[in-house]
Amino acid sequence: MLRIKKYCLLCCLLIAIGNRFAYSQDAVIKEEIKDTAATNIDYVIGHITIIGNKKTKASIVLREVPFRTGETYPMPVLLQKFEDGRKQLMNTALFNSAMIVAKSFEGTKVNIEITLKERWYLFPVPYLKPVDRNLNQWIVEQKASLARVNYGAKLLYYNATGHNDKLKMLLIGGYTKQISFGYDRLYIDKSLKWGMRLNYAAGNGRELFYNTINDKQVFLKDENSFLRSFNTASAELTYRRAIRTRHSFGITWQKEKVKDTALKLNPSYFNSGNTVKAPGIFYNLSYADLDYNPYPTKGYAANISFIKQGFNSSFNLWQLDVKAFASRQLFPKTYLSLSLYGGVKLPFKQPYISRRFLGFGDVFMQGYEYYIIDGVAGGYLKTTLTRELLNFKVRIPSIKKGKPAEYIPVRIFGKMYGNTGYVHNPEPGENFLSNKMLYSGGFGIDILTFYDVTFKLEWSFNQLGENGLFLHRKSIF
Repeated sequence: MLRIKKYCLLCCLLIAIGNRFAYSQDAVIKEEIKDTAATNIDYVIGHITIIGNKKTKASIVLREVPFRTGETYPMPVLLQKFEDGRKQLMNTALFNSAMIVAKSFEGTKVNIEITLKERWYLFPVPYLKPVDRNLNQWIVEQKASLARVNYGAKLLYYNATGHNDKLKMLLIGGYTKQISFGYDRLYIDKSLKWGMRLNYAAGNGRELFYNTINDKQVFLKDENSFLRSFNTASAELTYRRAIRTRHSFGITWQKEKVKDTALKLNPSYFNSGNTVKAPGIFYNLSYADLDYNPYPTKGYAANISFIKQGFNSSFNLWQLDVKAFASRQLFPKTYLSLSLYGGVKLPFKQPYISRRFLGFGDVFMQGYEYYIIDGVAGGYLKTTLTRELLNFKVRIPSIKKGKPAEYIPVRIFGKMYGNTGYVHNPEPGENFLSNKMLYSGGFGIDILTFYDVTFKLEWSFNQLGENGLFLHRKSIF
């Protein structure tokens, strides 16, 4: 009888520890768990109960946790798997919160409870966005011109069928006339390993970015007719055998036509004629082991992509891009991260539209936001030292009586950073930033809040003697 009482006492203690671990990441508590749970007893996973998944299918939730019913683990290993599963569930961007705890014990069998709080998934919103590469270019160089703004309607439907799928529809006017559609289904098979993506876009515009001079975009505008029209489509299969690695491969189709006026101003815009039709194939490998994908402070991520665009002399591009990210904790609330990018385009003799290298999307160097750097090979290294300054929640009272209040999480980080990079351009023309080492640095503040929204305020310096305040949103690739 004494043995039974001791065993029951141990089980109750482990349940309490499991619940406490789910609610706290404090280092002292983790050490307490480690010491108390040090035992040779292996526990069999029993029932796994999921609470709060009103929309998300249970199979999608279970796909992200690193344990299954019937598997056997020592308690310290199981507690670590609880934390790994919680982190992975949060990285799906489906939930505002996730908890995994040992709910009850039946001898050496442990029943587990997963508690989730789902996000809002449907966003039918107005669309209003400058067309320039970044906010600084639009505000400073284009004087915040409303003529350079796209407007329209946008529908974002995340987790549309409960299978972590995404539906995107866009109808815009203004600077560019465009319609686009995209559907991303993470899993299409019963084993939850294969998925698919479909995308289509078509549009035209009265302004064309047709050349680069002094490492700045040069535009041609026609108020009476369209200078450019385009159609793009892609179909993609994805394969995710485990949790951290994903493969994707697919086919693309691109058609672009410009007016002859642009070709007279820049004969190398296309290799020949005023129209390019380029089918393509691609492969992408991504790996992520991060504590929080929207703003990682610990872990590793990498992405390798290969593209073959065009299969004749009029358009022939082989492109390889590599991106990597690593971050580790140096001291409490202090982190060091490295970001690496490298790319090459073959053959080196490419038409103008294929020579765009740095300054587009997430491929840029801080401090050079007002420039684009054309080329066919190169890359950069970014180093950032980050310190968490504030971590708090803003209480939003509930409108409905009896419903609990909502809280908006806010985290604020201070940082210092440095960049170094190089771009090779065999035909630099009237540009001066390619074919030389580039350097920049600065300091800033990052604000992370509700629904993974990140605001980056950065004061950057470059080797040209320029400095200023720059605004960004995306964290890593």
